[in-house]
Amino acid sequence: MSNRLTQILNNCINIAQTQLGRIVSQPCLLCGGRAHGAPLCPACLGELPRLPASRCPLCALPTTSGEVCGACLKRPPAFDHCRAVLAYTHPTDVLIQRLKYAGELALAGFIADLLMRGIDTADLPDLILPMPLHPRRLGERGFNQSVEIGRALSARLRVPLAVNACQRVRDTPAQAGLGLKERRRNLRGAFKCAVDLKGRRVALLDDVMTSGASLDELARAARNTGAARVEAWVVARTVRS
Repeated sequence: MSNRLTQILNNCINIAQTQLGRIVSQPCLLCGGRAHGAPLCPACLGELPRLPASRCPLCALPTTSGEVCGACLKRPPAFDHCRAVLAYTHPTDVLIQRLKYAGELALAGFIADLLMRGIDTADLPDLILPMPLHPRRLGERGFNQSVEIGRALSARLRVPLAVNACQRVRDTPAQAGLGLKERRRNLRGAFKCAVDLKGRRVALLDDVMTSGASLDELARAARNTGAARVEAWVVARTVRS
């Protein structure tokens, strides 16, 4: 087949897919309106609360001019940088909870696309490490939402997803209602990385970052096996009111 004929055929396919996307619609996950080729309609997609550009590079909390916040100056996390896209408020919480608790796994790819907006594709890591679940919690839920987002992200970025590189070896109590010190104490020794990460640049992937205690402890486990650079990638960040 000639290059000219191939180009014409590809153009026809692209036009057909575009027209099909206009015809085939689905209800918007949030408002019930018409959404084309995505879980959200354009209006609801535009209302997702983006984090401000000026935020702490370590924990992603808003700061005046993008400087490191006081808390991170006082106690820097074990990871080098945090990349986050959305604030964990309504309607971001609905989107993530539908994946996490309702098992709507088809949302994983869409959420991965949102996260990609905050990732520097010119400086990608060697591995993506999803936040592990304890085997008991994984058995109850049936899947790990961070792994599902990671699969889509790995395919888009062409960065390997190391699903079993790190494990959650302690089934810790729920973090909700605990202060920062209690959260850190609760998670101490909760993770173990079973692979040699010496000299590797890794990105820790999670859906939501609240205090950062889980990612901090996982980063320490990655450092203990030799990781040279550790980033935290999260879809949403809880922002103090």
